[in-house]
Amino acid sequence: MKFPQIWTAALMSGFALASHATWIKPPNPSPAKREERASVLLSQPLPNLDGTHLVTTLVEVRYGPGESSPVHSHPCPVIVYVVAGSVKSQVQGGQEAIYKPGQSFYEGPGSIHTVSGNASHTESAKFVALFLCDHPTPLSQDVPTPMNEKGK
Repeated sequence: MKFPQIWTAALMSGFALASHATWIKPPNPSPAKREERASVLLSQPLPNLDGTHLVTTLVEVRYGPGESSPVHSHPCPVIVYVVAGSVKSQVQGGQEAIYKPGQSFYEGPGSIHTVSGNASHTESAKFVALFLCDHPTPLSQDVPTPMNEKGK
């Protein structure tokens, strides 16, 4: 089978470039250490979502010294990244943790957030929360808690 002249020229050019590439050495990296530009902060498998109505919402949350939120849940998966201060968090059945700037955590959909607040009584705290929802819904819902022994 005979190749048209244009194909022959293209193949020859490709072979020439490929063989030439093996002769050229890439430039040496600079002696100074190269800083990484990106690093994985959190990798979390997500639950099955419908996918036809996906919406992401990014929320900035600020807590003054000692402030906290009532017990609540989120109907959608949430990824949290702490920007400033220290944030205490606990999901029902898990252990309470304190997160500092640059740290992140995940909350599964429907999990009950029993502790959410500023871990400091003197400094403010701030974090961003990324919600990934597949249906229209409020992002947070208060969870009624049973009355304590004093009847409060």
